[in-house]
This record gives sequence, structure tokens and C-alpha cells, in this order.
Amino acid sequence: MTKISDMILEMKNKSELMLDLAYSALLYNNVEIAQEVMALENEVDELLQMVQKEAISLAIEDKNVERTLVITRLATSIENVADAAVEIADVVIRGVELPEVFQMSVMDSDIVFETFAVQKGSMLDGKTLGEIELASNTGMWVIAIKRADHWIYGPDENTKILAGDVLFARGPAEGEEKLRRLCAALYSK
Repeated sequence: MTKISDMILEMKNKSELMLDLAYSALLYNNVEIAQEVMALENEVDELLQMVQKEAISLAIEDKNVERTLVITRLATSIENVADAAVEIADVVIRGVELPEVFQMSVMDSDIVFETFAVQKGSMLDGKTLGEIELASNTGMWVIAIKRADHWIYGPDENTKILAGDVLFARGPAEGEEKLRRLCAALYSK
């Protein structure tokens, strides 16, 4: 049962991140972020299939069909949230023009959402979010980190940043350039 619980938790975390990314992609008309949503959808779909297989195996093993139904319905509901995020991101990818009222609200916003690649030898490389006091120093809040094929959701002050990480952050527009400089290599060769 623990394996199923872990997979459902991962699905939940990914679908929440997908929604956050999808709305951010829409608000800031950012195709790169919208494409991340699409990539995450495949991961959620794979997790759903794995949960379904495990739940069926569990039902065969202990003959508790009702629990299996609850597990598969929950997993399917979470996957539906991921699908909704894909539909939002798809608007950005297809280049659909948003209504003027929506565009005006975005223009009035002081908040930006961007991705930042951490370079080897940067100020952030090997430091925790707490050590560098990123939110205090830049105003930018890291909501997720992509490390190779792995995601870190809701990183906290103990989360270490490594070269190659991609930070997904939001905050005031003036903090964007500060964070970009922190992610850049200190010395270019």
C-alpha cells in the first residue's frame, strides 16, 4: 500500500505544479513553461497506469475491491486535474490571443514567473535556499526545481541548489534580473 500512496502523492504534487505552471504560462505568455506542463502530463499518465496496476494487484491479493475502486478513482481525479492544466497550457502553445481584460490584468501585475538555469560556479551552486536567503535578497520565490528528470516540489530553506538545476520562480519584476545574475557563472572562460 505504501508504494501506491507514494505514487498518488507524486501525482498530486505533479498535478498541483502543472496547474501553477499552466496559469503562469498563460499569465506571462511563456511557451517554455507551457511546454513543461505538457512534459509533466506524460509523467502523470505513467503514474496513473502504475497506480491502476498496483491497485488491481492489491485487489487480487486481498480481495478488497472497494478499496481498489477508491484508489483508482482518486488517481483518475488527480489525473483529470493534470489534464485541465494541459488545456490551459495548450492555449499558450497554440498562441490563442487572450481577451483584452485578461491582458490588461497581466500588464498591471508586478509579478513575473520565470525559469532560471543554475550555471556551474554560480553563487547558488552548492548552497541551500536558506544559506543564500534567496527570497529576501531577490524577492523571487522558488516554487519548484527541476534536476535532470527529477522534480523538487515546494523547496524549503534546506533545499540545496546544484549546477544544472532549473529553478521555477515567481516574484517582483525587479527580482528577475537579480536571480538571473545569481544563477550565472561567476567567471566566464
